[in-house]
Amino acid sequence: MVFQAQKTRYQSMHYRRSGESGLKLPAISLGLWHNFGDTTLLENSRQLLQRAFECGITHFDLANNYGPPPGSAERNFGRILAEDFLPYRDELIISTKAGYTMWEGPYGDWGSRKYLIASLDQSLKRMGLEYVDIFYHHRPDPQTPLQETMKALDHVVRQGKALYIGLSNYPAEMAREAFRILNDLGTPCLIHQPKYSMFERAPEEGLLDALRENGVGCIPFSPLAGGQLTDRYLHGIPPDSRAASASRFLNPEQITDDKLSQVRQLNALAESRGQKLSQMALAWILRHDTVTSVLIGASKTAQIDDAVGMLANQHFTAQELATIETILAQPL
Repeated sequence: MVFQAQKTRYQSMHYRRSGESGLKLPAISLGLWHNFGDTTLLENSRQLLQRAFECGITHFDLANNYGPPPGSAERNFGRILAEDFLPYRDELIISTKAGYTMWEGPYGDWGSRKYLIASLDQSLKRMGLEYVDIFYHHRPDPQTPLQETMKALDHVVRQGKALYIGLSNYPAEMAREAFRILNDLGTPCLIHQPKYSMFERAPEEGLLDALRENGVGCIPFSPLAGGQLTDRYLHGIPPDSRAASASRFLNPEQITDDKLSQVRQLNALAESRGQKLSQMALAWILRHDTVTSVLIGASKTAQIDDAVGMLANQHFTAQELATIETILAQPL
């Protein structure tokens, strides 16, 4: 059956301007980091994308190395795009990135002009696109001059292969310098993608200020701390969880008794607000004016529904924010 999106898809989503640009993003964006590679059934990936779009999520975030194997998330997304979403292409914001290892040899990693331009060409081919809406440099390269990396990003915009430029995982001072170079080149940075959650607060140490001062949006990833800020670990480590499988993104050593105590206290506060813990954690990030959108992952459509349901209660009282700070300040 041909996919036809619900006409009500824009009624409940909130859209926020990215920095000082003209682009608005949905408050919730869907990341394809997990559950879109070849190890996931294509139909499950399709259902996630369809449900997200019907909820007003117009932004799908990828990278060249998402899978597994690397490249497969883009390829599978391209197939679903061609079969289901081509009539809606102009309603979508599609982003991809380059910066981690993608192919063998000295030109398949980091931030050289050679790698970035070649990688984007490969990404466009896998997805069947003429351009992406946002192209990110995925991480800083300590050996390539920042000027070279930024000029490569400016170049792909001038080629028409990307509409906007983003950065990811850049520390505050390097981000400031990158913004300056891009402004001088005439291609301002649209958005920055850091790791940020109640349990990972490094962006508060200068990065959020740098983004605000330079008119750059923010779209945090891992807002639920690998599932820690959900109800998954309230009663210990489930056998089918990331922590149980010793994932490189979350291991059992991180789920200490003290951390579980924090999670339970945060969950109690969320329940008093009439929310799930995951919903409160997303709302806590979106309380910042600098944050344009928050990236979620999903393996079930119900997780998308939960995230979007958060939009009904984003307000925090001063007392609730103080309680969260008290809980997070407890020694681990």
